[in-house]
Amino acid sequence: MSRSVASSGRRPSADDLLVLLAVGRSGRFVTAAAELGINHTTISRRIAALEAAVGGRVLTKVAGGWELTDLGREALVAAETVEAAVRSLGSPGGERTLEGVVRLSATDGFSAYLAAPSAARVQRRHPGIAVEIVAATRRASTQRTGLDLEVVVGRPQVHRAEAIELGDYCLGLYAARDYLDAHGAPTTIDDLARYPLVYFIESILQVDDLDVATSFAPTMRQSVSSTNVFVHVEATRAAAGIGLLPCFMADRHPDLVRVLADEVRVQLTYWLVTRPETLRRPEVAAVVDALRTTVRECRAALLGIPEG
Repeated sequence: MSRSVASSGRRPSADDLLVLLAVGRSGRFVTAAAELGINHTTISRRIAALEAAVGGRVLTKVAGGWELTDLGREALVAAETVEAAVRSLGSPGGERTLEGVVRLSATDGFSAYLAAPSAARVQRRHPGIAVEIVAATRRASTQRTGLDLEVVVGRPQVHRAEAIELGDYCLGLYAARDYLDAHGAPTTIDDLARYPLVYFIESILQVDDLDVATSFAPTMRQSVSSTNVFVHVEATRAAAGIGLLPCFMADRHPDLVRVLADEVRVQLTYWLVTRPETLRRPEVAAVVDALRTTVRECRAALLGIPEG
């Protein structure tokens, strides 16, 4: 940033840098304004003042929000230094206290059984960090959404973002004991044509890897379908048919029996998507570390490996 600042002959304001930091992380003026407790007009004025000081554009308009320019990313480094210095004031021995809101999007099952305990882990260590979890089964967003982290199924195709592999998990076929008592259990893949499937709504499923997961038995007719995997589990428990369920969710219920375990084992992968400037936030990094730890600790359950 030194060349640009020198050419403008004016020193950037620390307040303006902190505004850039908020916009750069969220990609939205409105989100940054709410975080900083100022209005949208003030955000625009601060960014304009910073651009005048550094002698160039720090943000560029994109679909869904704003992206940092090369000069903006350079200025962001200075902004992070200012933020760290401000946060260290008043902390014991100048040690930095982590605080702030981290917004995470993940699938329903991941949100409940992996993201929630990870957030609790972060809270115990850093009470000043609040984690907001949005449950959604979708592709990684190609636009700025105000989210810090997105957990998706399948390797994401993203630009200007980092994709981090979290770990594998498995889907298997499950049925309620009562259902199997009444209808019998399938013994071959061909037998599945006689049974209804409990799974996602095919016509609106956005995730390619989940869409192809049923290719092992394309002749199965659907019974109960939903956008929510918890509905799949409960419909299967209620004897609606055979459910294609995440093992780490279905194995929690003793009334569910896995069928054709050797023949049907669909392995998928959870990926974490975030932007480099977001990942540099210590509070975001703390959440990522917690997610990785939780996924690692739950590896056997995720893969449907029996205990012992």
